[in-house]
Amino acid sequence: MQCSWKSIMLLALASIAIQYTAIRTFSTKPLSLLYSVGLATTSHAVNCSLKNPTKLVRLRQTPEGSDQGCNETRTPSSSSSSSSSSDSKNAKKRTHILILATTRSGSSFVGQLFNQHPEVFYLFEPLYHVQLALLPRLSQSKNLAERRVMLGAARELLRSLYHCHLSSLESYIRPRPTNHSTDKLFRRGASRSLCSPPVCEAHLSQEAQSLVLADEGECVRRCGPLNLSLAAEVCSTKRHAAIKTVRIPQISDLRALIQDPRLNLKVVQLVRDPRGILASRIETFRDTYRLWRLWRATGHRPHNLDLGQINSVCEDFLRSVSTGLSHPAWLRGRYMLLRYEDLARFPLQKTRELYSFLGLDLDHSVEDWIINNTRGSSDLSSRQKFTTVRDSAANAENWRVKLSFDMVVYTQTACQPLLERLGYKRVFHPRELRNLSHSLVEDRTFFPYL
Repeated sequence: MQCSWKSIMLLALASIAIQYTAIRTFSTKPLSLLYSVGLATTSHAVNCSLKNPTKLVRLRQTPEGSDQGCNETRTPSSSSSSSSSSDSKNAKKRTHILILATTRSGSSFVGQLFNQHPEVFYLFEPLYHVQLALLPRLSQSKNLAERRVMLGAARELLRSLYHCHLSSLESYIRPRPTNHSTDKLFRRGASRSLCSPPVCEAHLSQEAQSLVLADEGECVRRCGPLNLSLAAEVCSTKRHAAIKTVRIPQISDLRALIQDPRLNLKVVQLVRDPRGILASRIETFRDTYRLWRLWRATGHRPHNLDLGQINSVCEDFLRSVSTGLSHPAWLRGRYMLLRYEDLARFPLQKTRELYSFLGLDLDHSVEDWIINNTRGSSDLSSRQKFTTVRDSAANAENWRVKLSFDMVVYTQTACQPLLERLGYKRVFHPRELRNLSHSLVEDRTFFPYL
């Protein structure tokens, strides 16, 4: 009995000693243990080699959507150093930009403001392939079910492209790419990143390289098929990504992407006077707008004219702009309204405002491009429908000499709520329409929603 009692005492003392040792060990190295646990949960996302287990390794932005890099570390020595690291992280966070527009509203010009930046990966209308594959016709579908299907596919493709998953495009390109290579990417030549080394593998002289970057056709001819895997690698090296699209009707269609914390998506909604959009479409899409040209030539509106071509533009614009300017919480810091006419008249000023909203540094190459491409000949812009070289100030309201007065009256009547919301003045007499010394664009400032 006495031996048994002693055994119990020895066991109790041994247990206390073990617990004391464990508590002492944990109290001296709690951070190492916590970081080991935390990093273990993210090891599936990024393969990081840890040289110092007491440092919290920040994850580099990967195609899966992480926002930080393995090569950046932070130590939790104090709250001030933690705050400083957090500020540094936000300053270097990759920005994803979407130019939301409609056809013939100046979106190609705005896209080039980002395409010229050396740290921006730019894609021109990748959603063209979604529309072509799902709705094989030029016009927007009026069927709500079809429209929902296309918008769902468009959103998921945008999400993938911002994460540099360019292989997601392969499901929509026709014919389907072979070995991740294609010569059918829509307007590939509009992207410097896709026409420059290493994506463009052609051995080009400096003069030939400049020609390739300046002319879309030369890019396709000299660079050969596009390797989407190589393009994806280039995308991942850029600090920012920008995409232009005219195939998303309204800002509310993008809510799921805007609220995705992994994307850091900011939307620039480009708007233009619908009378100017109509005039540009009539000149550019001659077959589609044949009856409008007939109306202009004869002065009589054809009975079978599809008025929905301009009505839908104003309806989508009004809904989208009304949402943006009502400042819902989910758009805070994510939305900026830009009038094409303001950009055309004050290109450098508005570009600086645009870059400031996006948190990007305005590279000198962008400023040089603006200077060289906003002082072109009006004759040149009328001959080359998709060029961005033009006298931008003169081009802003040249629709006033291209539309008949009765066409203008119809358009501004159908679109009156939109004109008032955006600050475009109506005309009530032919002389007023042709008096170009008097602008029809009110002086208004649309501040970004911050």
